[in-house]
Amino acid sequence: MGERRAGLGTGFHWLAGCAGLALGAAPLCAQTAPPVTDPAELDPSAPLDSMPDLGVEWPDLNQPDPVLPPEVEGVAPEAAAEATEQAAEGVEDASATRNYRWSIEGIEGLEATDEIRAGFDARSTLKADRKHRANAAQIDRRARADAELLAELLRSQGYYDATVEPQINTANGALAIILSAVAGQQYHFESVELPGIEAAAGNEAAGLRDAFAVKAGDPVVAQKVIAAGVALQVALGERGFATAKVGEQDIMVDHEAQTARLVLPVIPGPVAKFGSITVSGQPPFSPRHVQQIARFKPGDRFEADEVADLRRALIATGLVASVEVTQIPRDDGRIIDLAVKLDPAPMRTIAGEAGYGTGEGLRGEASWQHRNFFNPEGALTVRGVAGTQEQLGAVSVRRSNWLRRDQVLNAQILASHVDRDAFEARTLSLSGGFERQSNFIWQKKWTWSLGAELVASDERDTIEATGEPRRRTFFIGAIPGSLGYDATDDLLDPTKGFRLLGRLSPEISFQGGTFPYARVQLDSSAYHKLSSRIVAAGRVRVGTIVGASRDDIAPSRRFYSGGGGSVRGYGYQRLGPRDIDGDPIGGRSLAEFSLEARIRLKAFGGNFGIVPFIDGGTLSTNAMPKFGDWQIGVGLGARYYSSFGPIRIDVGTPLNRKSGDGSIAVVVGLGQAF
Repeated sequence: MGERRAGLGTGFHWLAGCAGLALGAAPLCAQTAPPVTDPAELDPSAPLDSMPDLGVEWPDLNQPDPVLPPEVEGVAPEAAAEATEQAAEGVEDASATRNYRWSIEGIEGLEATDEIRAGFDARSTLKADRKHRANAAQIDRRARADAELLAELLRSQGYYDATVEPQINTANGALAIILSAVAGQQYHFESVELPGIEAAAGNEAAGLRDAFAVKAGDPVVAQKVIAAGVALQVALGERGFATAKVGEQDIMVDHEAQTARLVLPVIPGPVAKFGSITVSGQPPFSPRHVQQIARFKPGDRFEADEVADLRRALIATGLVASVEVTQIPRDDGRIIDLAVKLDPAPMRTIAGEAGYGTGEGLRGEASWQHRNFFNPEGALTVRGVAGTQEQLGAVSVRRSNWLRRDQVLNAQILASHVDRDAFEARTLSLSGGFERQSNFIWQKKWTWSLGAELVASDERDTIEATGEPRRRTFFIGAIPGSLGYDATDDLLDPTKGFRLLGRLSPEISFQGGTFPYARVQLDSSAYHKLSSRIVAAGRVRVGTIVGASRDDIAPSRRFYSGGGGSVRGYGYQRLGPRDIDGDPIGGRSLAEFSLEARIRLKAFGGNFGIVPFIDGGTLSTNAMPKFGDWQIGVGLGARYYSSFGPIRIDVGTPLNRKSGDGSIAVVVGLGQAF
């Protein structure tokens, strides 16, 4: 009634052998089939072996005499002979080469029609050689090879009684090849047993059984059986069964009943806990530092995905090219120690950029960085900027994963000269702080930062009423902090959810006396998917400075609005009040909004999109924004969705231009505007 074949190991080797198949599919190992020559080995120009039992040589394929094909599974000998005769009928010279067409009949309406067609297209000899003309014998061989391929694909989907016959027709000298399939009845599993799984501790057995997605009554589909076995192995590791073993599958096929029985033994073993970590290789990270990066502690229940996460996090430091983590069981598998071996990545980087911006002028920047100058993960960066309106030199130190994962300690000393329309400033600053940051491996709901800053700045601005220039020296101390909440689905290209970010910077100024004030800013954005290709996005920003008048606040510490990260269509810092010469003077409060529709185009594989947008902003010298004095910009953006995030180009124009405003403004950047 049935046949037993090799178990899980055989199934996996078989899958590897069928890697070229789009389905990853071949019949389950319980189905017996005679050996079939691989179509890839069919070389029409090669001499053929002698026919068995006849003692005569195969004729040359270039000769006009048709060749009777040997029997292959799923193709009857008389059908193959008839196909060859059909191919030769009406053809004056069988050795003449010609083009052909081919089609498949009989698989329409099957549940796995798309998978079967995809697998056939990936391995078809007829399709692979369709651009090469062939003679009648060569076409016949291709047709027979593809008939067997189609029969194999049908068996992989549980149609074990499937037959396929090739038909070769001629009309007006053209060849049409039809592969006619009769799928038959699809086999189903009568029973699926996982003996030994009941030994799993607690209530884990039910969860593990659910992880094996193949159930009694399901079709006998090869790929689903293999995928279920892999999923079970993963589930065992995620539930702490570090030493679990999945045995060999035993499949019995009953051809009369058109059913199958699957038995897959499981040995869960004990629930394990994490033990200690040892580190070897370069860079010389200590076990303590690697333990800080890990999301588990010694004594926590073992989870295989936590080990994979540790590997990804170590590579994400930028200091590690590859990581090898070896699990070392002890105490009869109840404790799993980890041996981590690191291979170093290049630790030094030289970078540079150059560009031009309206309101910012020509600008070039260069930097040198050693990412492990202070082990572990202590990066030293030297940066310089040279431009028509800005010159800067800075040295910074940044220690990543400080005390805990994704927590950063940073310090910087900076000297700069900035000459804008709004102000000129020669500044020396010393700052430091620490932050909890989000990243692509783990996008966090909550982020925060806290720091301290000392600033000495000699600045020039104008008296608003007279336009007369003046220069003052400011000494400022600040304690900036931020708190953010992120409920979106992507850092660079969100399609749903919202974000909130609040900033507070209490400051004290020693210019013209001593007085405190505080800068407060709130940013929010929301995203909603209207369809598979359209996302609506909106942004609101409000800010205020309380405790001091605009005139007392250093020009470099005031609010400004306008430009690519603000109100597109207007020049950099061009919104709001201006002096009698038309130069911006900054303000104590601002309000901004943005609305845009992010539309992905179907053309070019969906990698491009357009973004119509409308931005608005208002800036005031008072503590509260003037909501009746909006300046509006509208425009259209283009997006290219690369593997590392969208690249954007936005072109905007102001609707209510003032003197000195340009008619358009262009912004280029990485990531969405917000």
